[in-house]
Amino acid sequence: YPLSAGKLVRAVLEWKPDLIQVGTYHGILAAQFVKCVNARSIPVVWNIRQPLYSLQYEKTTTAAVIRVSAKLSKLPAAIIYNSKIGMVHHEGIGYASRKTIIIPNGFDTALFAPSPQARHSVRTELGLQEDTFLIGLIGRYDPLKDHANFLRAAALVSKKHPHAKFLLAGSQIAWSNHALKTLIQQLDLTTRVCLLEERHDIPRLAAALDIACCSSYSEGFPNVIGEAMACGVPCVVTDVGDAGWIVGTTGLLVPPKEPESLARGVIQLIQLEQAERHRLGWTARQRIIEYFSLEKVVAQYETLYHDVLDGTRAAFSQDVS
Repeated sequence: YPLSAGKLVRAVLEWKPDLIQVGTYHGILAAQFVKCVNARSIPVVWNIRQPLYSLQYEKTTTAAVIRVSAKLSKLPAAIIYNSKIGMVHHEGIGYASRKTIIIPNGFDTALFAPSPQARHSVRTELGLQEDTFLIGLIGRYDPLKDHANFLRAAALVSKKHPHAKFLLAGSQIAWSNHALKTLIQQLDLTTRVCLLEERHDIPRLAAALDIACCSSYSEGFPNVIGEAMACGVPCVVTDVGDAGWIVGTTGLLVPPKEPESLARGVIQLIQLEQAERHRLGWTARQRIIEYFSLEKVVAQYETLYHDVLDGTRAAFSQDVS
């Protein structure tokens, strides 16, 4: 990466930034190199946006950079993590804890908002009755997302609530996906699921749901949960990564890889009185507004930058229950 580092040095000399923030492991090394060779003392902030369950999952060169970064982690002015689990993982391999600050992902609560119109239009698009109870899982087809867990839970829910329908959307979520199609057929869910592939109207889809699910067995900070909550939709999610932090007491946490537990959670919310379920969704939206709104997150970044630049930054953690 000498050529890239050289370009970065020239860019810094030209632009004369007051602060450098980097969001990749290789960028961390480049930024610290620039700080060393630059005559001006420019504070560097690391922004680590992923969990680190095992270095075995990383490319050999990336794993080496991660280890080197741990040795250098006393150098930056601050290390931002967007998830608590990411902080735990990195500090577990030697990243400096006194530099830590957690600033979560933020959600646009004007874009992701309750919408009776979305509820109506999505059901019309899918050819569903207006009162169809819709349970959704939004996310790309990936082993970690564990769509099989969701579908097996859906089969169990269907036995008790045959009126329920299940919406799945994301990259490779299509009938052309042989493995997905085969499992749906084996579970006798062909007429109960809607596969929407990759979509660009996620706020509309999220707002159309009655219940949102996250069935993953590995996550960092799952945005789909916060997006559904911002739409006033109660969630049933597996207890992985920061899912529990996001949901708080506004939804249900269940163990991963247990479709029976996921199904029980969904059934529990289905059986609530409609007013109680709406109240739970309203509480979920208020939680996102209070702790995870875009405005809150931007304010935290601004405070951090001011503190770094005037030399008064002290590590702090959020008081989020």
